[in-house]
Amino acid sequence: MQCDAMAREGLRTLVAGRKILTTEEYREFERKYQQAKLSMSDRVAQVNTVVQSLEKNLELLCVTGVEDQLQLDVRPTLELLRNAGIRIWMLTGDKLETATSIALSSRLIPRDQAIHTFKQVSNHREVHSELSSLRKKSNPSLIITGKSLEVCLMHAEEELMELACNSPVVVCCRCTPTHKEKVVQLLREYTKKPTCAVGDGGNDVSMIQAADVGIGLVGKEGNQASLAADFSITQFSHLGRLLMWHGRNSYKRSASLSQFVMHRGLIISTMQAIFSCVNKIVAESLYPGILMIGYTTVYTMAPVFSLVWDEDVSVHTALAFPELYKDLMKGQSLSYKTFVLWILISIYQGGAIMGGTHLFSSHHVVLITFTALLLTEFIMVALTIRTWHWLMLLAEIFSVTVYFASLFLLDRYFDIDVNLQLLGSSFWKAVILVLLSCVPLVVMSIYRRRCAPPEYTKLMPSNSMFRNCLFCTNEYKYSKL
Repeated sequence: MQCDAMAREGLRTLVAGRKILTTEEYREFERKYQQAKLSMSDRVAQVNTVVQSLEKNLELLCVTGVEDQLQLDVRPTLELLRNAGIRIWMLTGDKLETATSIALSSRLIPRDQAIHTFKQVSNHREVHSELSSLRKKSNPSLIITGKSLEVCLMHAEEELMELACNSPVVVCCRCTPTHKEKVVQLLREYTKKPTCAVGDGGNDVSMIQAADVGIGLVGKEGNQASLAADFSITQFSHLGRLLMWHGRNSYKRSASLSQFVMHRGLIISTMQAIFSCVNKIVAESLYPGILMIGYTTVYTMAPVFSLVWDEDVSVHTALAFPELYKDLMKGQSLSYKTFVLWILISIYQGGAIMGGTHLFSSHHVVLITFTALLLTEFIMVALTIRTWHWLMLLAEIFSVTVYFASLFLLDRYFDIDVNLQLLGSSFWKAVILVLLSCVPLVVMSIYRRRCAPPEYTKLMPSNSMFRNCLFCTNEYKYSKL
């Protein structure tokens, strides 16, 4: 009774007992224990059976209750994650009463939320009876012990996971490391969604490694979890910033970068295809090899990769409105729609540059088209940037400077003589091609923003450096913000 009372108060209880063995009893135990350890089948179960046979008729020595205080800002962090659309499962080795108390005190389970405590089950009939009782309740939080979980997985795995995945909060207590790993694997299998496991002890290592993303907390229990994880943090409250700010930016920046790498390669491939068709499928390259290498490295690498500094909202806004992260789960930044869109853009711009070149003349094709190609790429990067960083501006200036300097250093590869008059006339022709390839896209983008502007601009201060990018669809629509 005293142990249960301390557990209901949220204390971590420990019962200490002893048993005095005679020499014969100890030798008998040692013999059975060694046989179990050497068993070739069900070794763990046999070892547990032998140990449990000894843990009977113990003399009670004491009962201890240790207060396991929550870290700072655990409650607001859990609220932040819940508002971001993240389902939270609590997997712990604590007793049922302790786990329930911690879940309530941390506001993981709201005070007004219905709770269904899964009873101890041992057979198929009891499992289905308890699952039927859970199904009748309206959206309750689920609390289940490790033993009941193991029995349910044996008899009704699919039904249990269906009901558990629909529950707002799930608390699994008395879980072993094997139970934790199994739950993470089942979540990945049934939900088909990414999972993130957060732990601070050695018993969380298997769970962390089984998840798509593992986050380890450096705590008093050691560094095993942080060493085995993908990311290591010192406070649980840092999880909100890690996901809402760094995780969100990482996804959006990776999406922009991958699309531009694809655009950069496809537009020049389109130009080469048109050049070959015009010249009767002659196996001849449009540009010399050194220009092809320079295009993907020296000329365009800095502006394209400067997108890793792009931000659409500030860190304060990202933490204040976790719904931004929730909307990101729709995958609108990187989808089949955006993939097809960038393919069409690349084909159109490559065709516009090559088609417009033949309207002028057949002379100095390399100089005119390559200049138009690079300027188009620079402008596309600039139009996609949501907020300017000084390194982005430096990357654009550096690439333009390097290109015009290379016109004098590598003039033979452009098939021209260094002539300022020639360069001037060719430059204006290239500018016309750039306008032909970019202006229609800009006009369409402005029209779309006028008709259906993205509502995330409501979160931006009027004096900010933010602005709508060219190909940002209406990713954020918050009528409630």
